[in-house]
Amino acid sequence: MKLISLLGSTGSIGVNVLHLVRQFPQRYRIVAMAAGRNVHLMAEQVVEFKPELVSIIDAAHAAALCDLLPGEYHGRIVTGLEGNKLVAAYPVASMTISAIVGAAGLLPTLSAIQAGKDIGLANKETLVMAGKIVMEAVQKKGIKLLPVDSEHSAIFQALEAGQRRDLDKIILTASGGPFRGKNAEELKTVTKEQALNHPNWDMGRKISIDSATLMNKGLEVIEAKWLFDVTPEEIEVVVHPQSIVHSLVEYKDGSVIAQLGIPDMKIPIAYALSYPDRLELDLRPLQLSMCGNLEFSEPDYISFPALKLAFEAIKAGGVAPAVLNAANEVAVDAFLNSRILFPDIAETVARTMDIVQEGNGDSLEDILQADSSARREATRLIQQ
Repeated sequence: MKLISLLGSTGSIGVNVLHLVRQFPQRYRIVAMAAGRNVHLMAEQVVEFKPELVSIIDAAHAAALCDLLPGEYHGRIVTGLEGNKLVAAYPVASMTISAIVGAAGLLPTLSAIQAGKDIGLANKETLVMAGKIVMEAVQKKGIKLLPVDSEHSAIFQALEAGQRRDLDKIILTASGGPFRGKNAEELKTVTKEQALNHPNWDMGRKISIDSATLMNKGLEVIEAKWLFDVTPEEIEVVVHPQSIVHSLVEYKDGSVIAQLGIPDMKIPIAYALSYPDRLELDLRPLQLSMCGNLEFSEPDYISFPALKLAFEAIKAGGVAPAVLNAANEVAVDAFLNSRILFPDIAETVARTMDIVQEGNGDSLEDILQADSSARREATRLIQQ
């Protein structure tokens, strides 16, 4: 039986992880879990899965959680960043699923790596911010880092069809989000409700906005660079509205290997949990005859500049990816709270990247300082 620590239990990835644990109780058990503010859902999860250690955002939420738990629950409850790190590195766990959204996932994931846990990585910001540091730690500890994002899982699977030395490039697919085909002028009037309405995937609020701006794909480009040890020139992005082909790998002989499936996150999560085996899931099968035409096109870098900014950040190196990520988190929050327009998200990120450039990114201190500086600068720009 595989014992699992789960970071981000109440988010969309966490809920799907728990669905799979529920479906395969003979294979998996949750021994520790962490969540943010969704006390009621977490209470239900704790009652059902009975983890030995639970972390929640702060003492007030911990008290509320305690009030909702039955008297016979004897697990330990901790809080905040330190609590998340304790969950991530929980001694009896053999695998940690990192599914906290945003920069908040970096330090707990590093704690899990340092503790020698295999990682199921859904928190792309971990590699966006500190890819070099993280991958060096993974190599030093000799652990597995298995991708949970559908695109990176697809590449991971396609790479098993050939030899790494024969790789020519990886091709990330993007649905294009809810505003595919709109021009820059039309995007000025879109609402947060429209931006949250993704056509194919059921995701959290922040990731849904990132998908709408194509920043999510930009973050995945940076993640792919570190995860698969490729250069920016070896990464291509294509828009694929149907979300059936999850990503592709092209080899030097011209062969292109694709991974296809219905748009359901349980598939890549299950593969990360069971690798190298596969689980028999209770999902409808993909029927190609029912898919119609599968379309592919170039991204619109003019109307959706966030993707271009990500390529610029990865080429600049140093702390630039961490600055990009931090400014984006601040700008997305401002958009969700109706303080800026949709195009202002990418504009805020670009202006912040122009201003915050200190640090070479070789140390965690550099990265965290750049993250903090970028958040302050992005906040100042938004207030102006």
